[in-house]
Amino acid sequence: MSVETLPPIPSYDEGVRVVVPAPDAGPGNWAGAASAVLVDGTFWLTYRVRRPLTEGRGVAVVVARSADGVTFEPVAQVEREAFGCESFERPVLVPVPGLGWRLYLSCATPGSKHWWVDSLTAPTPAELPAGHQQVVLPGDDEVAVKDPVVERIDDGWRMWLCCHPLSDPGHEDRMTTRLLTSADGLGWADQGEVLAGRPGRWDARGARVTAVVAQRPLTVLYDGRPDAASNWHETTGVARWDGQRLVADDEDPLVSPHSDGAWRYASAVRLPDGRTRFYVEAARQDGAHDLVTVVR
Repeated sequence: MSVETLPPIPSYDEGVRVVVPAPDAGPGNWAGAASAVLVDGTFWLTYRVRRPLTEGRGVAVVVARSADGVTFEPVAQVEREAFGCESFERPVLVPVPGLGWRLYLSCATPGSKHWWVDSLTAPTPAELPAGHQQVVLPGDDEVAVKDPVVERIDDGWRMWLCCHPLSDPGHEDRMTTRLLTSADGLGWADQGEVLAGRPGRWDARGARVTAVVAQRPLTVLYDGRPDAASNWHETTGVARWDGQRLVADDEDPLVSPHSDGAWRYASAVRLPDGRTRFYVEAARQDGAHDLVTVVR
């Protein structure tokens, strides 16, 4: 990808600021898997709080607001017990015209490798925990679905969905991205696979779209990893739409300089001045992951 067409990307440098610190020190303690949106001058952020495997994994999803995009005040929290799930992963918060707000939740089926996408809809973000609940994408015995990226487009909605095949026991961590479309954000039509890992490359084990950073040409950030041992330690690459699918660039991935190198789940918010504020889950020196922000 040429310099002329490369959109802003969230590299780790002195401009990075911590937005939500990890819930504790050490590996497995993560704040992140976030999505963000700017509405009427207010930044709305939702993120997953995760503990180590022995302490419950993704235990809660938090919704928070901010005037500056850096200092956030929590306004709502959803506990995994409310959905009978074993863990939460990436949530997505979007305004829904005529209804208020919708929170998409990635939910793990207890005792399995299966995931599904659920939702809560309410008039305000603060009311989401008691909002209308509806399963959006149930997944099935062959595919786990999670970590959606949801966009409003001219004629409805668009989703980039992470899919994990369940047919080969022990290899459920593999991931691809599929494109879905919808008229209402609840019923979705599958348009097919649009991004997958590349054999022999840093993303060989899988590729998960995490943010759309430009529309012309359509350009995304995505997570990838080279092998199963790198699960949960993904790094970030760039891919562009070629008219039929996303094509990854040939650059090295963006990484954290600390511990496991994780620099994943990037989310992008376009600012009024034309710059982009990114939110990224980043590894720190002790192995925990903080939710950080940087402007480009």
